[in-house]
Amino acid sequence: RHASLPLGKARRATLRPSMVLAGGLETIQGPLLEMPKTCDSSWEVHKFGGASLANAGLYRTVGDLLISESAGRDGETNGRVPTMAIVSAMYGFTDLLVSAVQAAIVSQEDAEAKIDDVVEKQIATIRELAPPEVAAPFEKNISEDAVKVKGVIAALKLIRSVPDVVMELVTGLGEVWSAQTLLAYLRTKDVPCDWIDAREILVVDSKSSGLGEKGSSSTGGVTVQWEESAARMNGWWKDKSASFGDLDYSEEVPIVIVTGFVASNLEGVPTTLKRSGSDYSATIFARLLSAARVTMWKNTDGVYTADPRRVPDAFPIPSLKYDEAMELAYFGAQVLHPSAMVPCMDAEIPVYVRNIFNPSFKGSVIRGRCATLEDRDRMALEPSDPTFQTKRGVSIPIKGITSIDKVAILNLEGASLVGLPGVASRFFGALGQANVNIIMITQASSEHSICVVVPEEQGDVALASLRSAFELELSRASINSVSLLKGMSVVAIIGEGMAFTPGVSATFMRALFSAGVNIRAIAQGSSERQVSAVVTREDVTRALRSVHGAFTLSGKVCSVAVLGCSGKVGTEFLKQLHANADRVSEMTDLRTRLIVAADSKKMIHEERGINPDSVEKLVVDGDDLDMDKITSLMAHDINPTRVIVDLTDSDEVAEKYEEWLSKGIQVVTASKAVGAGSYERFKRTSVAAITAGSQWAAECSVGAALPLLNTIRDLTYTGDVIREIEGVFSGTVTFLASEMENGIPFEEALQDAYSKGFTEPDPRNDLNGMDVARKLVILGRELGMECSVEDVEIESILDDDLAK
Repeated sequence: RHASLPLGKARRATLRPSMVLAGGLETIQGPLLEMPKTCDSSWEVHKFGGASLANAGLYRTVGDLLISESAGRDGETNGRVPTMAIVSAMYGFTDLLVSAVQAAIVSQEDAEAKIDDVVEKQIATIRELAPPEVAAPFEKNISEDAVKVKGVIAALKLIRSVPDVVMELVTGLGEVWSAQTLLAYLRTKDVPCDWIDAREILVVDSKSSGLGEKGSSSTGGVTVQWEESAARMNGWWKDKSASFGDLDYSEEVPIVIVTGFVASNLEGVPTTLKRSGSDYSATIFARLLSAARVTMWKNTDGVYTADPRRVPDAFPIPSLKYDEAMELAYFGAQVLHPSAMVPCMDAEIPVYVRNIFNPSFKGSVIRGRCATLEDRDRMALEPSDPTFQTKRGVSIPIKGITSIDKVAILNLEGASLVGLPGVASRFFGALGQANVNIIMITQASSEHSICVVVPEEQGDVALASLRSAFELELSRASINSVSLLKGMSVVAIIGEGMAFTPGVSATFMRALFSAGVNIRAIAQGSSERQVSAVVTREDVTRALRSVHGAFTLSGKVCSVAVLGCSGKVGTEFLKQLHANADRVSEMTDLRTRLIVAADSKKMIHEERGINPDSVEKLVVDGDDLDMDKITSLMAHDINPTRVIVDLTDSDEVAEKYEEWLSKGIQVVTASKAVGAGSYERFKRTSVAAITAGSQWAAECSVGAALPLLNTIRDLTYTGDVIREIEGVFSGTVTFLASEMENGIPFEEALQDAYSKGFTEPDPRNDLNGMDVARKLVILGRELGMECSVEDVEIESILDDDLAK
């Protein structure tokens, strides 16, 4: 009964003749689809990617979801909603078809085996979804397609190459078969439904050939021929409407399944919208239908503030604007395809991003445009708040943080180029002729240095093109160098609110600095919607987490290593670390994660975190202590805040402070080995902390953890001159004197002090005056004195034999 779509008595829906799509696309002339009078709702378009179509169960989920969505939403739609679904190939099938075509160059048998494997899986899915009488026509279509494909690829072994048109033809079949599979299931639900092979409707003009890069942020210069596509859409609708004129849209509405990714050119040759182009298919058809909305169904709850795989505290953004979404997508956010925004912009069609596995969640909505520079200046004088509220209720000026991996920095330097016109023109002209995609540009005003960021796979080609273009200048040494630096990533913050909030860039840079991330290049557009920085690839996750936390988008995670975990102080510290973790997190939004614990012989490491209560048992069976390994683990940890707690009195550990601090690792210590040890080492360590912006917290080394050192610093920084410090600096001696006054024998008092953890690891250091001497040296150095333990006069109460 529902083999095709109804028309019935129709009313005419038209677009304003003046409406032109963004990006210079053609105006759609004349009427679009004529809808029956019983239809009070506009079309809605849904797009499902391969991950949502991985098996028969997910095809059922998608089909049931479409039926539910077509029933309308109370308070949002006027009754039932005519629905169109754009589908990708079944999960992984595009890659399988690509490999089949590539295999045909070497072996026809291997290629056919791969195609047969895809066909068998697709047909098996259809059979699981529909009874034989429903499935049979679709099985026949797929089998016939497979025979034709095998004939097409048979000649590839002879020509030893794959023409682009062949690759695009074969890989597009994944979507063709997927659409029919979903249609087979809908037929079992007795709903009005049909499918469209987009190659018969969608006409494009492409300036490039082939599939493009998987996950690319570009559709490769594909331009939609809007008038022709609209005419074909109208023709299809009229052809399908004849046998369904009696359909009452107040009771049931059509569901149309459309192949994503594929299209045809003006000559009718099959082509594609390039890899990841099904989002583009969805918004193109939404534009052709004047749809009320487009919903991109993903496996996440919307567009996130950052990649949740790298930033666990990332969360969905409730709403953002087209420009912000395009920036996020361009800079690596894989949730949306950048070109997908273009057809919806001028038509003001909102784009929703929702989770197919959590359909009750509203997800993210993308609508509206960001302010132009002129509008921004006007808005700056008016009450305006373009920021948004985080899940903690904090208003912030950015919408998200994202990144592009696998990029390279290409740099041209030359002192003699200063003031010489045309250098930039030749520079970019050479890259353009080599078809190199430029991701980011930064340049000094004198043109002494021009720096661009390019995809890493294009780096060598870009380098060769510049060396060729400036061959004469290089030979004469007019240009110092043309260099390429690989292994880079771009980190970007994005949001319209940046234009209205001072200090955003400063917060961004400070967050990178505090995480120990070195910035190789910086760029910011005049629109102030995004600021980007180039960092080394190994630092990108730490950078993302640090920046995300800096803008209060999430709490911070502090990775902790504890050295000396089995001693009395270490054992007590771990107990307090565990007992106070929740309270500290609630008060400071900082979560501690113990990832390394070590005693004098063994160490353990667990990136996901170690329960402090289990350390004593686990460390016994740990690996042999390796200070270099601990340094490497902490230096490369992905969390921006990394702290090593030194509860030892080891000189070997003290030798590592300088290296740790220089790598951006904070050091908290009870040890006096550096503070009172070699003055040269003390100075190197202090300089390393200042240079890297790291903290060397040594309050526990003197004053029984009272803020004595910080108080001295504060007084000194505010101009006070400290002339003298008096005090009793040995807690052990104070305790012993107090106990002896109460009649406790010295031996018992000392044993009690040791058992309570009051003494140094070796109690003789308390009794021979060395502990106090070292504390005095620490205080003296804090006052700016260049002193050492040898400068302190010590009177020991121990005789020489006992002292040894």
